[in-house]
Amino acid sequence: MNGKASVSKELHAKHAKILEGLLKLPDNRECADCRNKAPRWASVNLGIFICMQCSGIHRSLGVHISKVRSTTLDTWLPDQVSFMQLIGNARSNKHWEAKLPPNFDSNGYGIEKFINAKYVEKRWASQGEFLAALKSADPTFNLNESPEVGAKSGIQKNRRLSLDESILVDHMARIRPPVAKPLEGSLDIHKKISPPLKRPSASVDYGNRIEKSNGTVDLFGLLSIHDDKQGFSTAPPPSWTTFD
Repeated sequence: MNGKASVSKELHAKHAKILEGLLKLPDNRECADCRNKAPRWASVNLGIFICMQCSGIHRSLGVHISKVRSTTLDTWLPDQVSFMQLIGNARSNKHWEAKLPPNFDSNGYGIEKFINAKYVEKRWASQGEFLAALKSADPTFNLNESPEVGAKSGIQKNRRLSLDESILVDHMARIRPPVAKPLEGSLDIHKKISPPLKRPSASVDYGNRIEKSNGTVDLFGLLSIHDDKQGFSTAPPPSWTTFD
């Protein structure tokens, strides 16, 4: 899904207002390359504002070098606006024009040739990566100073995400597997089952019956009690009851 489709009208209006404010700053009132007044275009990955003439040259460099957008006509993503707030023309040129000779005339050199040498050949750039070189060249450069404009901070909450990091965070959020929840009422197979309590082996007399403590009935005792209650004698019968 195209990220620009998720930008609401309210957010688009907010971005336009922020970009308009950035263009009014002294550092951004001139094109970053030819120094023409009132630039209305920008390179979102270089963090610079440029004029219409230079924007056409930047487009010819390829999106791997410069990604050009209009500050008034195009839809901007939150990370792109945040990056423009963070960099700007002055800071960007501290890196790309670090070794540029004093009083260098870019127009006399040829503006197309100048832009190609500046960003493709990196002829006058300082050593190291773009943001790292900016931090070393500019003591006031701070990655935390530009406020978030709806951007996600999934890697570090105290550091702004770069464009590549933002894409990585979105990608990881899509492929991360769901967390498995434990089944309710699951049995603990490691729990020890206590053995049943053993009752005393002595028998208990309940009056009408004799029951052992283990729950079994003493049948012999029951017969003896029944005979005593009926008055039967255990002596042998008299002799006259016998048959010859």
